[in-house]
Amino acid sequence: RDLAEKINSVRDLEVYKLAFAAAMEIYQISKRFPREERFSMTDQIRRASRSVCSNLAESWRKRRYRAVFINKLTDSQQEASETQTWLDFCIACEYINRRTFLELDGKYEQILGMLNSMEMKADKFCFNR
Repeated sequence: RDLAEKINSVRDLEVYKLAFAAAMEIYQISKRFPREERFSMTDQIRRASRSVCSNLAESWRKRRYRAVFINKLTDSQQEASETQTWLDFCIACEYINRRTFLELDGKYEQILGMLNSMEMKADKFCFNR
């Protein structure tokens, strides 16, 4: 890695950028959900998708402690999986079309793969002082 590619914050991570963009896409799509879903599906899918990013940010700040770093990455993976479950409900309820479902589900599969890779290579991200 050269200096131009140095990661200075969680926002520099490709997985964070992808997760943030996916959460924003879900936010925009969920604006069209029925009003009666406001306090259930809409809030739940928004919360889960945003939590992927927030847990990743927490893990990044805990890189000094390998076990905590991995634990927060696992939390991020759980939120990504939860988001996929809400997407299953969205398509079953016909709130999104198949193309949108496949695109978002694919993005979350990619996010999960990247988070898993970070977990498997935790020593490359963690440091001791």
